[in-house]
Amino acid sequence: MASSRAADIPEDDRPAGQVDDGQPRIEDELVGLDPDDPETRAFAEHLDRMQRQQPAFTVEGYLAGVENFADSVNRAGGLRRLAAVAVVVLILLGAAISVWFGLGEILSTFFD
Repeated sequence: MASSRAADIPEDDRPAGQVDDGQPRIEDELVGLDPDDPETRAFAEHLDRMQRQQPAFTVEGYLAGVENFADSVNRAGGLRRLAAVAVVVLILLGAAISVWFGLGEILSTFFD
């Protein structure tokens, strides 16, 4: 059985900017900067997110988009975080209302 760990993925198929341990590597854009500096690592992570190309129109692509949104919300603060939480609450409220009406239709079909 194959594993989906990064070490099992051939070097050519790995996402850009990623090494075996999942840490972004310091590329040509950051030559001369201290790789142990927290600000340099944060900037390298930012560059990695900007250069990453994810599959579109697939389940994996959509889930990666949700992951990016969640990571962005966790980094945000103040009014942006409040707005993102409001968007998530509205989406969940819409899903709950849809399920409620769907179950109502199903039950009314069987017991009417």
